[in-house]
Amino acid sequence: MSAKTPDIALQCESDLNMNEPWQQLAQRSTGAHSIIRGDSIQSLWSGYGEIFRVQLQGADVDSLIVKHIAPGGKTGHPRGWNTDFAMQRKIHSYEVERYWYDHYNNSCHSSRVAHCYGTYTDGRQSWIIMEDLDASGYPQRFESLDLTGAKVCLQWLARFHASFLQREPKGLWPTGTYWHLDTRPDELQSMPEGKLRQHAAQLDSILNQCRFSTLVHGDAKVANFCFSADGGNVAAVDFQYVGKGCGMKDVAYFIGSCLDEQTCIRLAPQLLDSYFAELAVHCRDTAIDFPALEKEWRDLYPVAWTDFYRFLAGWMPTHRKIHRYTLQLAESAFTLLSR
Repeated sequence: MSAKTPDIALQCESDLNMNEPWQQLAQRSTGAHSIIRGDSIQSLWSGYGEIFRVQLQGADVDSLIVKHIAPGGKTGHPRGWNTDFAMQRKIHSYEVERYWYDHYNNSCHSSRVAHCYGTYTDGRQSWIIMEDLDASGYPQRFESLDLTGAKVCLQWLARFHASFLQREPKGLWPTGTYWHLDTRPDELQSMPEGKLRQHAAQLDSILNQCRFSTLVHGDAKVANFCFSADGGNVAAVDFQYVGKGCGMKDVAYFIGSCLDEQTCIRLAPQLLDSYFAELAVHCRDTAIDFPALEKEWRDLYPVAWTDFYRFLAGWMPTHRKIHRYTLQLAESAFTLLSR
């Protein structure tokens, strides 16, 4: 009996005194009469808060996910990038994510995302209350993928990009992705002299000036995709760096996140074909000149890959993603820039 006493006490406190902002927000959006905090799922990058699960009673759902953003505590970047500029970039990324969930999330009709039950900020801290995707049938996470799994994620990206083609990024990042050149001056300064540093601004410019733009997820790594039990469907999370850009930024970054050097060389052509086939289906009833879009974006694929390589070269020059395939694409990008 005594082993259950703390749980009963916590439940009674939750029933009667929902004093935490996230409790009040969850109660208003679900009507739950009991909201009990569970274990922490993970800490946010650099110690800016945490993600935790809560259990509900008296609501249509049994659990929710709470993302609690609390800058200003004891922070420390794992690689030492602790400048004020970096801190402000991170803080703004959470403001963008909250804006995404408030204003854009419901527009993802063909790409599965977590339903947002509400957001709240008191000016210092913020909370995002989201659907528990594990409970909704997306319980699997992977660090690497085979051809079939990678295609599933790229099909998600194709549908996502099709939904937001030529959309202006109001309230989001003017240029999406967390490695965008203007937001990474410290890493640029750390790069060695050479063609990559010499052409950094040109790589950035040609991507930003592409004729066909969309909203890019901005951090479309394999870890941000939640898979169904059979692996046939995915949902995506983490929209801190969503903004305007060429869709190849997401595609190149995703492929590099889940495939090693040899697999990239072997499978990348098939994966690109799969992505564009899915994108074509979802552009069929639009006014988009799809052959022109595909031609432009295929040409920009090595540029997008090399733009991320530019970030890695300053941030972590020994990173495993700087391999032969990366160097081959960089040479292709430099050739394109010289035309």
